[in-house]
Amino acid sequence: MHFSYFCIMEEQKKNITFIVNPISGTKSKDALDTLVGEKIDATKYACEIIKTDYAGHACEIAGRCRAAGIDICVAVGGDGTVNEVARALVGSATALGIIPCGSGNGLARHLRLPMDFGHALEVINKGETALFDYGVINGQPFFCTCGMGFDAFVSLKFAQAGKRGLATYIKTVLKEGLAYKPDVYTIVDDDHQHTYTAFLVACANASQYGNNAYIAPQASMQDGLLDIIIMEPFNLLEAATLGIDLFAKTLKNNSHILTFQSRHIHIHRSQSGAVHFDGDPTTMGTDLDVSISPLGLKAVINPDYVEDRAVPGRAMDMLSKTIDHIII
Repeated sequence: MHFSYFCIMEEQKKNITFIVNPISGTKSKDALDTLVGEKIDATKYACEIIKTDYAGHACEIAGRCRAAGIDICVAVGGDGTVNEVARALVGSATALGIIPCGSGNGLARHLRLPMDFGHALEVINKGETALFDYGVINGQPFFCTCGMGFDAFVSLKFAQAGKRGLATYIKTVLKEGLAYKPDVYTIVDDDHQHTYTAFLVACANASQYGNNAYIAPQASMQDGLLDIIIMEPFNLLEAATLGIDLFAKTLKNNSHILTFQSRHIHIHRSQSGAVHFDGDPTTMGTDLDVSISPLGLKAVINPDYVEDRAVPGRAMDMLSKTIDHIII
């Protein structure tokens, strides 16, 4: 008589590490521990929650998670926190998760992730992932946008404002825009070289800066291309139309906007100055290399995810409501 022995083993749990930036945005994160217990299936996942203590700490923690083979590393914070976590995970099997609680939440909005903590955790619990492109500027990874000129200058002033949110951002734009002077940029791509006098040059992997401000409404994170946006000088009256186009997803139609796509560009400008990547400002030199790394980031997605590629007009209600509450 022959006997067959079957060993039924419990499926190994996947590991999730939540990296929490306690000072990002305006949302309290006190309820996160409780919500994780309620929304994350303990039979499928083993969870750990770690709070950051200083700038760059999220990147260090995510690097350790990558080395340990953690399945999902969740950034709980704004675009800066997401950038720190994501840049430590590129090229690895560890998936980026996002619980958005910053002032802009550009990547989360592009990926159609819920802004609500509980619903965002439900998406993470489903565990569906996909691969996405990311950009690199002078060796620094970015996931939404990078840029130079006025948007970088505003990012610097916004970081110094001490108060976050869309209202503060719009106030900063209106205040600083009157005094800002355009620069001269020489841009070289795979086929051409052109020189522009421009208010800003933006390189977009995703569609928006955050807060549904769409700098590149048609941008895809899975096409292997950067969307390059050049904003030529404009007067005060024309600024209002540009602002409306930014939120209405119609910026490409504005006469002051030039756009093209490329895998790699080199930018030369007349002087060193501010640059931003995913909204975080820094200073770089006169020569800038920007490129795309195709499908190099694994991320948790909303199962109903469809890339947010410009249905004009839906963002206008949000803009109108915000402007109604701004006191200049």
